[in-house]
Amino acid sequence: MNGQAIDELGLTSDEEPQTPGDPRPRRVLRRVLIAVAIVLGLVLASVVGFVGFLGYTVNDNVTQENLLPDPGVAITAPDGTVIPPAAEGVEGVAGTGTNFLLIGTDGRTATDRGRSDVIILVHVPADPTSVQMIHFPRDLFVSIPGHGKNKINAAYAFGGEPLLVETLQNLLGVRIDHVARTDFDGFENMVDAVGGVRVYAEEASNGQGNGGPTVITKGWNELDGGEALDFVRERYQLSQGDISRGRRQLALVKALLLEATSKQTLTNPVKIARLTDAATKNLTVDQNLSLADLKDYALELRGIRGGDIVFATAPYTGFGTDPVAGSIDIVDQPKMELLGEALRTDTMDDYLDVFVTP
Repeated sequence: MNGQAIDELGLTSDEEPQTPGDPRPRRVLRRVLIAVAIVLGLVLASVVGFVGFLGYTVNDNVTQENLLPDPGVAITAPDGTVIPPAAEGVEGVAGTGTNFLLIGTDGRTATDRGRSDVIILVHVPADPTSVQMIHFPRDLFVSIPGHGKNKINAAYAFGGEPLLVETLQNLLGVRIDHVARTDFDGFENMVDAVGGVRVYAEEASNGQGNGGPTVITKGWNELDGGEALDFVRERYQLSQGDISRGRRQLALVKALLLEATSKQTLTNPVKIARLTDAATKNLTVDQNLSLADLKDYALELRGIRGGDIVFATAPYTGFGTDPVAGSIDIVDQPKMELLGEALRTDTMDDYLDVFVTP
């Protein structure tokens, strides 16, 4: 600040001693307050501008589509429990909590388009002190409405998100509230936006399988976006194929969530802007999920930490073959019914204490 500006604010250091009743002290205080107000105004304007930029980015990037099936149809669970139509005022499952279906697609080649390679049911309890994520292996052999029995990812190929949602609702006897779809490029960009992630690998892979050239060691791995993509694509070199790959996908989601909610990210406006753009650029959500809802859910879960995120694989008894579907994962029907009951009654913690895959 130059001398003239200082003089105008009444802050010069060589003023004459002031006599009682001199109005200059009040003028000095008033000018100081004006200066502080200006500074605070500029800071507030910057904050509002940044928040506005983030809001514009989300609004511009996120796409809404009809991803949910007809809500006016009742659902009958395998154990006979009836979930009334949502049109009758029922929101969410018949108990409490909210169910989100996260779908990830991999479009590396023309033959991959239309497949859902990531199928994760995210259950947020009514009291969100934890979040449960259930991975459904894409080879899980299930009944698909109008198409007989086939692999669960065939439901996506036959009828997109609505048919996949309907298939899962019938399998579990719960209503899925919201759907979000992204592609693998979205995961890659998000990892790069936060500066990479630290992921735990239960098994090693030498980079010569179907995933890509990245070498993964058993234990902790520091991965950038491209390496993370190789990490979640690999299955041929893993002991349980798609089951093991699903566990890798869950590990990456957890690592990404932890990095996105870390102090290093939340206090860095550049990282926040990049992450917001990356997370929403390839994101499509259902017709009932508004941007205001997304903000509310994010605020509701802001206190969630690593130990609060629990992962599991949907119950299966083993592997088999089918003349039409080929190699399949066989559903453990009794445990699947217990999973559905836990979702309906918001008692997932109790279910996972007993049945979670180590």
